Amino acid sequence: MSAPAGRLASVDALRGFDMFWIIGGDYLFRSLPNIHQSSFTLWLAAQMEHCDWAGLHFYDLIFPLFVFLVGVSLVFSLTNTIAREGRRAALKRVAFRSAVLFLLGIIYTGGIANGFQNVYLAGVLHRIAVAYFFAAILFCFFRPRSLAVICLALLVGYWALMSLVPVPGLGPPSLEGPGRNLAHYLDERFLPGQKFEGTLLSTMAAVANCLLGVFAGLLLRDATLSERQKTAWLSGAGIAGVVIGLVWSLQFPIIKLLWTSSYVLVTCGISALLLALFFQIIEVWQLRSWAQPFIWIGTNAITIYLVAGIVNFHRLALRFTGGNIRIFLGHYADFVQALVTIALGLLLVRYLYRRQIFLRL
Repeated sequence: MSAPAGRLASVDALRGFDMFWIIGGDYLFRSLPNIHQSSFTLWLAAQMEHCDWAGLHFYDLIFPLFVFLVGVSLVFSLTNTIAREGRRAALKRVAFRSAVLFLLGIIYTGGIANGFQNVYLAGVLHRIAVAYFFAAILFCFFRPRSLAVICLALLVGYWALMSLVPVPGLGPPSLEGPGRNLAHYLDERFLPGQKFEGTLLSTMAAVANCLLGVFAGLLLRDATLSERQKTAWLSGAGIAGVVIGLVWSLQFPIIKLLWTSSYVLVTCGISALLLALFFQIIEVWQLRSWAQPFIWIGTNAITIYLVAGIVNFHRLALRFTGGNIRIFLGHYADFVQALVTIALGLLLVRYLYRRQIFLRL
């Protein structure tokens, strides 16, 4: 079966590839040192963990890649909605979807179980909701050139605030560790509930992250370009983003916890390169069968994220691989448990896909 009508299979597949690591793919690499410990397997396992502060691991790419793809997708969905029902209907859809995602984020992270003072407002779904809301609103009102100026202003403005504005009570800002930056200060002062490192101010960079995805979406929708030209433009933009981001990181380090501008450019550059690769293989070369499991995941990404967090496929897999079986498997026990974890997630999304059940917000 193919992806649902009106969607690019390559975008769904890349979204599924992104989510694959959350539903169990990460455990595969983390288990490799148990089978054979070497500098390479230890390095692979380390890539499945977030950097403590500055730097970039593969796992640090997952979140911004998803936000990037949100930007790609909103171009297709909102363009169609505006054409059919008008801008007012599109704005209503944006507001509704953002509110539901934000509410799901609150529920997913514990809701008010520990009191209003401990409500968590800085989770994954919260950030997706806010980044989508502002990027979508901007898309509805501004042309691409204006969006480019806004995106640049957000990235440069965030850098200026974080690098040049003194932190009240602490003096000059420092990015050598947590707690001595303006984003952290604003969270401590104005963000209710549980705190993160810099949620409020770093929303500027997250919106820019989503807008960079919007530009990729506009490119994919451009009927004047051939499919090969689209691949070439995505590749060139991706390389440029990585290079500029790495150069900028010499002054404004790559820090996921703060979503620094260099982090956004490098991760969105890699995201564009991955999108170019998936687009070339799936849309240009028409090689799709290998990507079908990723498409299953990608067409129900929010659903599988919520279910995986609540059900915990990895813990459930232990019911099939624990006890005497785990003893028998020896060094391969964690690896087999990871395979079962992935299989459980794939069974769910395959069932939903075949029954054409998709969570639509």
